Amino acid sequence: MKIGVLTGGGDCPGLNAVIRAVVRKSIQNGHEMIGIKEGWRGLLESKFIKLDLESVSGILHRGGTILRSSRTNVYKIAGGEAQAMKSMKESGMDALVAIGGEDTLGIASKLAKAGVHVVGVPKTIDNDLNATDFTFGFDTAVNIATEAIDRLHTTAESHNRVIVVEVMGRHAGWIAVYSGMAGGADIILIPEKPFDINEVCETLKKRHARGKDFSIVVASEGAIFKKDETKPSDGVVVSSEKIDSFGHVQLGGIGNILAEEIEKRTGFETRATVLGYLQRGGSPSAYDRVLGTRLGVFAAELVDQGQWGKMAAIQGTDIVAVSLEEAVGKLKTVDMKLYEVASTFFG
Repeated sequence: MKIGVLTGGGDCPGLNAVIRAVVRKSIQNGHEMIGIKEGWRGLLESKFIKLDLESVSGILHRGGTILRSSRTNVYKIAGGEAQAMKSMKESGMDALVAIGGEDTLGIASKLAKAGVHVVGVPKTIDNDLNATDFTFGFDTAVNIATEAIDRLHTTAESHNRVIVVEVMGRHAGWIAVYSGMAGGADIILIPEKPFDINEVCETLKKRHARGKDFSIVVASEGAIFKKDETKPSDGVVVSSEKIDSFGHVQLGGIGNILAEEIEKRTGFETRATVLGYLQRGGSPSAYDRVLGTRLGVFAAELVDQGQWGKMAAIQGTDIVAVSLEEAVGKLKTVDMKLYEVASTFFG
């Protein structure tokens, strides 16, 4: 069998670990491997390379993806589905392993329904894919954010400042909650729980009143204000009105707006730090290397067994098969019980 593998959406620590695992296990199973460059765009445009043991040697620790990526939506292109299937047929490709998040795997799910032999591997630093406890890349992002918060503590304390740390998380605040808890943040703001800016400021004032002259506020990029007349604006804050092929606007700016409002309402000197792509780049953590490897090997086994339309997932400590449809059916948002634990330490 000739098997193609692609990586779609944003880059993520651990992608190369998955590619390596899929290729090595599939070759052990007697299959031939094809790398599809630049995600779904590469499939539509037949951008293929041969993958063998040599091509995946030494990539386990590397960040990014040797196959590169794109945010291409097959179903936003006229005749996209037919072209994808034609490209696979002409290349002699019998099956496909798609590594990606909700958007990439959403396309894989639709192609599976159309009869394409495809399996998925869950990738997103946001950890918001359903049917899996964790996605690879999340642990690395949390570690990077936590280290940044640790470092910002010293600056905040030295200058008696409030520092707002903006982390990634469009619809789910997993990174904010985990890194905020691990880094000892004084307030954590997430998309799942719209916040009242007045309550945020009152919490900071109480903290300062008991002798704490500095504070750390961690906010997801998708954090939103409650709808009332005292806040700066409704809805999420965007850095660009441009919409990608999956209907997403580019988020960013909540950190700066929060810093301005906090300083204006409290009188405390306040600064914002936006971590941005730092959370997605660089070498994966040991946990993400192991998780990516386990998921990749399992995905190769799913292909070998002909379990099409499935995704490799981790539930508890086990790697299991779930349907792609279930994985992309809804977002996995932060458990409010976890957020309640985090809120114990606010202020």
